[in-house]
Amino acid sequence: MMKKSVCDVFLSYVPTISESGELNSTYIVNLLLNTFSSYTAVVLNIVTIYALSKALGFPKQLKKLLLSLALSDLGVGLIVQPFYSTFLVLWIQRENPGCVSYRTFFVFLSVFAISSFFGVFAITFDRFLAIHLHLRYKQIVTQKRVAFSIISLWSLSGFVAVLTFWYPHESSHIISVIGSVCLFMTTLMYVKIYLVFRRHRIQIQQTFQVQPTDLASGSDFANFGQLRKSAVGVFYVYLVFMACYLPRGCNLFIVVVTKQSTPLKGFSLFAWTVMLLNSSINPVIYCLKMKHIRLAVMEILRNVLRRRNSSPNCQTISGHAGRI
Repeated sequence: MMKKSVCDVFLSYVPTISESGELNSTYIVNLLLNTFSSYTAVVLNIVTIYALSKALGFPKQLKKLLLSLALSDLGVGLIVQPFYSTFLVLWIQRENPGCVSYRTFFVFLSVFAISSFFGVFAITFDRFLAIHLHLRYKQIVTQKRVAFSIISLWSLSGFVAVLTFWYPHESSHIISVIGSVCLFMTTLMYVKIYLVFRRHRIQIQQTFQVQPTDLASGSDFANFGQLRKSAVGVFYVYLVFMACYLPRGCNLFIVVVTKQSTPLKGFSLFAWTVMLLNSSINPVIYCLKMKHIRLAVMEILRNVLRRRNSSPNCQTISGHAGRI
């Protein structure tokens, strides 16, 4: 049996011209969803990046990790989603983008999707260390080490993307294994974080029953409370990430154990759309669940409104209204 070429493997993951008739409605729905989420991903992540740079009192280590995740989400909105929308338009028109275009798309998809995946894992690990190391956290988790970790995660994402370009079939197995290990470790870390929080809540109740005016204990509890809020915020990021990436994970598993079919390719299109939608949801979670980012975003909006109200056009209109 003749071995498939790299292009043949890529083409087996995407719809053919003959399958376009059956998937036409699927193309249209995915195009609408993807175009809208591409716009929101760009706008919301630019606002998030600016808000993070202006946020005060925010842990610098966590800020760098969130900036890295926001950059990967911005890359999805700027590059991956427009690329995907172009494919959908061509498929609707019964045109074939070609092997080189497919390979390039999968490389960009792998870079930003994998960097987002590693970013969520790194943020979870950071909060896990902050809670377990507590006072020793800043000594061990330095900003230089965080920066080195971010560079390493992006480099690893690029390496896996190159494997995707040359060995698409084999790389899907590698991604599945790495993803399964990271998900297991992330889930385990959140279980341990929950156990620490439960034990700490019991200690708070016991301490305030015995020493209700202990200022040192109160300060320590307040600090731990901030860690709890940041961990809860990151946990929501993790939950939404799981919900958005789960269809794609199931799709990869099904492709490995079964043969490709037209319905499965239709499911793949929705799986990609839902996975890319995660880049638009993350900034909303940051704003809702992380106080420092929410305050920074509110300050940005206030400044925008002030500038709009003080613009020359507004002043001219006000002057005319006053003379009338």
